[in-house]
Amino acid sequence: MQSRACGFASQQHKCTSPNSATSFRSGSTRNPNGFSFRLPHFSGGVRASNAPISSQIKDIDVAASNRTRVLGGERQKSAAKERTKAGTRRNNSGRKKKRREKETAVTGQFGRGYWRLFNVEIPFEMDPGKDDFSLHESLMDAIALALCCRASRLPRNAFTLVRKSLDARKEPKFVYTVDIDVKSFMESESDASNILSVLKPVPGKYEFSASPRAPLDIIARLENTGAVCCDAEEFDKSSLSENLSKSPSDDFSSSTGRMERKDRRAKVVVVGSGPAGLFAALTLVETGVEVTLLERGQPVEVRGRHIGALVGRKILDPNSNLCYGEGGAGTWSDGKLTTRIGKNSSSVQTVLATLVRFGAPQHILVDGKPHIGTDKLVRILQNLRHYLESHGAKILFGTKMEDLEIKAGRVTGVRVSKTDISAAYEVLEADAVVLGVGHSARDVYETLMSHSVALTAKPFAVGFRIEHPQELINELQYHKFANEVQRGKGRLPVADYKLASDGSSLEVEENDVNDGRSRGCFSFCMCPGGQVVLTSTNPSELCINGMSFSRRSSKWANAALVVSVDPSDFSTFGHRDGPLAGVAFQKAIEQEAARRGGGNFVVPVQTVTDFLDDRLTEGALPTSSYRLGVRAASLHDLLPSDLTISLKNALLNFERQLPGFIDKRALLHGVETRTSAPVRIERDEESFESVSLPGLYPIGEGAGYAGGIVSAAVDGMLVGLALSKTYRNKILLHEVLLET
Repeated sequence: MQSRACGFASQQHKCTSPNSATSFRSGSTRNPNGFSFRLPHFSGGVRASNAPISSQIKDIDVAASNRTRVLGGERQKSAAKERTKAGTRRNNSGRKKKRREKETAVTGQFGRGYWRLFNVEIPFEMDPGKDDFSLHESLMDAIALALCCRASRLPRNAFTLVRKSLDARKEPKFVYTVDIDVKSFMESESDASNILSVLKPVPGKYEFSASPRAPLDIIARLENTGAVCCDAEEFDKSSLSENLSKSPSDDFSSSTGRMERKDRRAKVVVVGSGPAGLFAALTLVETGVEVTLLERGQPVEVRGRHIGALVGRKILDPNSNLCYGEGGAGTWSDGKLTTRIGKNSSSVQTVLATLVRFGAPQHILVDGKPHIGTDKLVRILQNLRHYLESHGAKILFGTKMEDLEIKAGRVTGVRVSKTDISAAYEVLEADAVVLGVGHSARDVYETLMSHSVALTAKPFAVGFRIEHPQELINELQYHKFANEVQRGKGRLPVADYKLASDGSSLEVEENDVNDGRSRGCFSFCMCPGGQVVLTSTNPSELCINGMSFSRRSSKWANAALVVSVDPSDFSTFGHRDGPLAGVAFQKAIEQEAARRGGGNFVVPVQTVTDFLDDRLTEGALPTSSYRLGVRAASLHDLLPSDLTISLKNALLNFERQLPGFIDKRALLHGVETRTSAPVRIERDEESFESVSLPGLYPIGEGAGYAGGIVSAAVDGMLVGLALSKTYRNKILLHEVLLET
């Protein structure tokens, strides 16, 4: 740098004059680097200093060099400052970019979206209890811990409780699932982006969704799609009366085997008012289809009186009892809304939201084990019935389907009779018949067989009802916290259990005569704080089930203890082949149970310890919740031996899973046979129509496509949507409802 500057200075200071005389003028000279300096004044060759000129030039060069060095240092500092500023700008830009990326990841592209937090745990001692579904302080503290911030920074309006369940393993704790509305959070909290930045999508822990997951009932969903029929012309009374006089063939062609709607309102008959039939009818009514709903039993208020007569005076109405009537078999059961088809699926959430719309408690949407209870189901069913009737559905109680009307290989209606007038018949014409009759309508299976409808024998499970004192189950599950149950009024829910085994022996013995198959044995339909009830539809056949009221305040806990059976087992009881072999198998077991009970609906019982030891229970029996009477009998040889061995092995396995389960107070009641339908009515996977009889749509548990209130309701709803799509030519919710 110095040599370059000196060279530049020497070059600038060369003397030039037109008169060939040296002439220096005072002035400012600027080097290319922009640094200016003053030159001494020389004129006319007169020296301005006594020093030699060479010395003065040398002084000038030294000064220029010094000033240039200063220039270099200042330029370096200036360049460094510029680099620092540029770096700062780049860093700021990078930070802003990262912040934008963070906000996008947290909030979505437009500052919207929803984070779902799973497994937020609260120790039992810090939780308000089973009946509290609020965003309480302990929950907000736990959420704050997950988000690494103070609870005071969390606006409650941005949070929604999605699920609350109890984990009773070790010491009990409540486990929550919570949704965060990002937009609401950002509007209420200035540092929302930083707080939410700790969330990264991790399946089962933190999940992000661009749209809300709040469940909508089926009516609201159909309204949102524009599928709800609101055309006044379609509901015009005069046009309806004209349509009723037309034959189905006038407006539909069936050259392809399927109906094609032209211009009139479709008519559908729904047989059975269980969950499947009711949800099919509701969906069809909402989309403008003319619906007639048939039920061989009675409305819930009348049905309740008939059940009272059965329990109090042993008077069985064969058409109005715990199996038949409004709401189906699930009405006088536990009212469980748990399901194996996925509680978070859109279809299940739609069913639950629909139940809430008609009077179910709001908490079933968030409860980990939702349960309504028989007492509350009655009001819900009444509300749903009134809604259907007010929207044009015709409901016929005490009306039994006697046969199908079939023309040209297609169902065109049903033949019905009033249950109190056996001789009177009436034909109801229909474009389609939806068959939701439940798993106890054995006469309907026979009718279908007579028309060569495709049926298949399917596996199910049989066994006994096992009953313990509820206090014992509380102690086994909650240990030192058992006193917190307080018969359904405490902070902990009444304890339940769910047990399963493959039915194999813990120690294989040489004399084990099991058939060598691994049979599934499991508890089923556990009713905490419940009672054992009669579900027979025939005095000569004895079958039982369990039920609970909403508070679950009974002194007993009961559950089915059952073993899986399949068509290869059916010949051992019933001695019938073909699709109805399972029905014959059920009947044979029920008839033997009735014989061992002594008749008159008395149930045969045996203590668990005596069952394991193959001996008749003697002396005083443990107390039972069954109100029609119990009688000591040998249950250890009632079922085929291989089934009994599997059940015994399962009991020993259950004792290992839940020590104390085998207790002298535990009482087995016989028999539980109707865990699910023994028959499947074959149907097309997409259209839901019978594969052998066009116009027939089998649905629900009785058709072999559901097991329980919720899955049956989902099946009925989907079939209703499929028919609505056919008759109204609209794209409905079939695909949407299947999303998870």
